[in-house]
Amino acid sequence: MKNSLQHERQIVRSLVEKVAEYSSETENQRIIQRWKDVNALRKPDRAPVWCRPVGCWKELLPQEILQCKNPWLRSLEYKFRQLLIKRYIGDDEPIMPYFEVNAVFDAKPSNIWGVEVGKHKSTSDGGAWAYDPPLKIETDFDKLILPKYIYNKVATARLMEQTNELLGDIMEVRLQYGPDFDSATMGTAAADLRGLEQIMMDMIAEPKLMHRLASYLLEAQQTKLDMWEKSGMITPNNNMPMLLSDPVGQRRADGTYTLSNCWCAANSQEFDQVSPAMWEEFCLNYQKKILKRFGYVCYGCCENLAKKIDGVLSIPNLRILVCSAWTGLDAVLERVNKDYCIMWRQKASDVVFPDNIKKVRQDLEEGFKKLKGQYFQVVLRELQTLCGHQDRLHAWTAIAKELAAKYS
Repeated sequence: MKNSLQHERQIVRSLVEKVAEYSSETENQRIIQRWKDVNALRKPDRAPVWCRPVGCWKELLPQEILQCKNPWLRSLEYKFRQLLIKRYIGDDEPIMPYFEVNAVFDAKPSNIWGVEVGKHKSTSDGGAWAYDPPLKIETDFDKLILPKYIYNKVATARLMEQTNELLGDIMEVRLQYGPDFDSATMGTAAADLRGLEQIMMDMIAEPKLMHRLASYLLEAQQTKLDMWEKSGMITPNNNMPMLLSDPVGQRRADGTYTLSNCWCAANSQEFDQVSPAMWEEFCLNYQKKILKRFGYVCYGCCENLAKKIDGVLSIPNLRILVCSAWTGLDAVLERVNKDYCIMWRQKASDVVFPDNIKKVRQDLEEGFKKLKGQYFQVVLRELQTLCGHQDRLHAWTAIAKELAAKYS
């Protein structure tokens, strides 16, 4: 057993050695600078190009390929193999010269909200799930408990020591202590607790109940943010794809960081079909109270924001506006100037399903022509399958990088 564990440790260490080597390469430094430039509203050598495989990892990195059996080592093996696969795909995946260990927090109650969130699972592989919300009637709201998060110093120190012992001589190990980059995305929790269809009905038939839910979620998140900020231990989150940037704001005089040194990304996907007025009343106005605490804000995901751009532009500290395929570039470019970076999101189905990538190139080139002169990044996310096109992400990346250089 001991020899087996030693073998698994060596597997992980060998992967880390490759990752550390790649992190020091000149091309990786160019990638990091590219993200920093575009998010600082400086002209980069070309627009960053990045893909997030999400559900495609089961095709790119099947579980049966993994060699480690120990759960912790297996999770590390998976993480580092993902980075190596992304390097092979060739997009602008930044590889930082250090490894982050997330601080451990204990949540009370353990189910977060005081009620159990359920979901109806599909009986078919890859099928959709359905909401099974716990807040079915008004009196259920009385069961909600304001969650508390307690920093587990002992468990965190143990994890840091364990990781340092395994990797520390190859790559620096750093503690990552909040905040969540998606701290203001409240719609997901609202739908989990009340149901997606029901919250849309509540905005019309039970507006007071919807405001009660939004107020509760706001208080819960503000309490969590207060906990992080009062700790004096916040670590900036400006080192990930899409949000990688120069340092955000100035540190306190004592050298500690606050939320004003961090990014926050938020969206309103659950409010996609809601009017701009209702979106602002039941979603955006609550989100703004959180967003104003952060140094930089990225807003949007897969929802259609075409008729809500004025509201998005009213967000304090907005730096990145997400243009989904449903929002459309024309709608964004009519309203957005060079005071913002545009995250141009691709429609995953249009990229992976066609047998011929000719249309993929045409769509990309049309967009690059429109975006020329703007600060923007090109992002392909929410992929659930490669549809048998195992090299599609490689091909998409190569085309996008070629055109990004052509129209830089």
